[in-house]
Amino acid sequence: MNKKFKILIVIGMVFVLGYTFFYMTSYHPAQKEATDLLNGTDNVSVIKKDYGLLLDGDGNDTLLIFYPGAKNEYISYLPLLVDITNKGIDCALVQMMFNFAFFGENTADSIIDSTNYSHYIMAGHSLGGLSAAAFTNHTGKADAVILLAAYPNSEVKKPVLSVYGSEDKILNMKAYNDSKSLMDNLTEVIIDGGNHEQFAYYGPQEGDGVANITPENQQNQTADAIFKFISQLF
Repeated sequence: MNKKFKILIVIGMVFVLGYTFFYMTSYHPAQKEATDLLNGTDNVSVIKKDYGLLLDGDGNDTLLIFYPGAKNEYISYLPLLVDITNKGIDCALVQMMFNFAFFGENTADSIIDSTNYSHYIMAGHSLGGLSAAAFTNHTGKADAVILLAAYPNSEVKKPVLSVYGSEDKILNMKAYNDSKSLMDNLTEVIIDGGNHEQFAYYGPQEGDGVANITPENQQNQTADAIFKFISQLF
């Protein structure tokens, strides 16, 4: 191996490592609508935990454990989860390493083991939904799964709520429809006018469709669907 070839290999490796580092560390930061809620509201306490944030409201029976979508700052989901907590369902919002849920798929284990709720619901957006379903599949610890613009890659034996927007251009609809055979107990809600990114406040996402409803509207409809789904379970 001559010297020039060795130099080219080193340059190539540096380029690949540099690109990988940039990709893994870049993310969509939370917008002001979300960060303004870090101190909580009159009805919801936002408590810093090792895993992320606990949203504590009037409810004490059910905990929803939420995994964020890939490369989205976890804080951006606070408005949606505050809305859910206001309805009597406490929420645990998980901060993932490098903002990728598959790095922290088993985080729910320690949350469940260290709390005393009667019921646990796994939920997630996009890649976070896939990881939430995977955790449920291999542990069986959750009572149900909620998927926001997401689908599982293996059988889910628990009840599933799937919510996605009609204008979502990021969700792979063929893969999503194929995955329905993996969910025997599926409730599906399609938000007319919603898209992929408006489940949270992290700004426009490349390749997504244009929503014709506001993020607040989409998140309110989502919170209502989640509350109805959980209320019918217990």
